[in-house]
Amino acid sequence: MSRCTAPSRGHRSASAAANCPACSSRRHGYGGYTPSYVSGYPSSSSSLGGGSRSGSGGGGGSRTAKPRWSRPSSGVYYTPDEVRALNPVRTSVEQRAPSPDLRDVFLCHAWDDRKGAAKELHDLLEASGVSVWFSEKDVLLGSSLLREIDKGLARSRVGIVLVTPSFLERVEGEGIADKELSALLARDLLVPIVHETTYDALREVSPLLGSRSGLSTKEESLVDIAAKIAELVAP
Repeated sequence: MSRCTAPSRGHRSASAAANCPACSSRRHGYGGYTPSYVSGYPSSSSSLGGGSRSGSGGGGGSRTAKPRWSRPSSGVYYTPDEVRALNPVRTSVEQRAPSPDLRDVFLCHAWDDRKGAAKELHDLLEASGVSVWFSEKDVLLGSSLLREIDKGLARSRVGIVLVTPSFLERVEGEGIADKELSALLARDLLVPIVHETTYDALREVSPLLGSRSGLSTKEESLVDIAAKIAELVAP
């Protein structure tokens, strides 16, 4: 019987496991030796938890990962796919010089959600110390909505798109939400948040936005998602 080489050589990579005579034929794990780091972040899971992206866009294993920007005392955990999706956004945030004129987040949403899910997400973010550009409070009566949106986009560090059934209808109808989305897609600072719909439905309406992984309330609450956005934009 072949002996596992993990005790002497370690199984911290796929190639190491493949070269082990005892573990090379196993489909899952590394012969009982789980790597402590995968793709640059720690994991306490007994498997890699990566895999292919799920239809929800926020899957990829259990929530046991802590990204590099998460404080040691944080109780917020992520899936490996969420860390991979948010990492480039966090890198862009870190590279952008801080300014008192910048909002942390631009919240793109459908008009029909302004007093519902969008307002709830806005309030949760603000309660977490995140400054949010939100049309309900930042567009003054009588001002040009499109002009104010342009200014809001330019003065925000990250764009989040609240994707709801109403949002999908607005994008299909090429309304204001569609114009905001086009501007956000031109930047590498965009996080989709799918709420009461699916990434599959989003891909049918906007393949470009649907190709980006993000967060989903199908798998966690808006409270948890707000906590992750707050960590993402924290100094």
